[in-house]
Amino acid sequence: MTARGSDDEVMQEELKAGGAIPQHIAIIMDGNGRWAKQRALPRVAGHREGVNSVRDIVEACGQVGVGCLTLYAFSTENWKRPQQEVSTLMRLLVKALRDETDKLYKNNVRLTAIGEIDSLPRDVQRELSDSFERTKKNTGLNLNLALSYSGRWEITSAAKKIAGDVAKGKIEIDNITESLLSSYMSTADIPDPDLMIRTSGEFRISNFLLYQLAYTEIYISKVYWPDFRRKHLYEAIRDYQKRERRFGLVSEQVKHLQTL
Repeated sequence: MTARGSDDEVMQEELKAGGAIPQHIAIIMDGNGRWAKQRALPRVAGHREGVNSVRDIVEACGQVGVGCLTLYAFSTENWKRPQQEVSTLMRLLVKALRDETDKLYKNNVRLTAIGEIDSLPRDVQRELSDSFERTKKNTGLNLNLALSYSGRWEITSAAKKIAGDVAKGKIEIDNITESLLSSYMSTADIPDPDLMIRTSGEFRISNFLLYQLAYTEIYISKVYWPDFRRKHLYEAIRDYQKRERRFGLVSEQVKHLQTL
């Protein structure tokens, strides 16, 4: 066993002993372009290095016991970027899916995605479909990619579906609850995020999981995504473990509930 592997296992055990591990972590992977600019490299270099960060974070999440990891990989707004950059991002996504799916399968990771998948290029859709099929029976970490995704789009889509079912007489207006609305979201099968991490030091959520982040703990890292590795993930989880999640209650109520 290498010294690095041994040290990492020790840190993982400390995390597991230090408190609850967030069961769903959502990450806004920001800073690829600025990372490249600092090094006088083209923006694509930041995106390429960012794939290595994804690989390391996915592996670390699976090892510490995170149930779901949602990565904001490509937003609806990202379509407005220069066409060359968009095309490069799509090619990188195809390559990453081809290169990583076997490893995901062997590591018991299940791949899913949310967003307007039909708007993605056909080759991306094919690779996604193949990866979904290959990993669908895996029972470990759920790696959930947000692709061509926007929180406002998701809420609007859910509202349209509910309106349609009301018109068809499938549901009554008085029966529309938060729980029902959640069931129409693309994340219906996974819990809301416990922890949301944004890299690069920006303090905004950028149209990401607007409904689901209502009570999520937010952690801002100044590290650009291409430099973000498992040690930074562990720091975020340690910070999360120090927080008291009250969900609108006061501390005394939370402590009382924990004793029941």
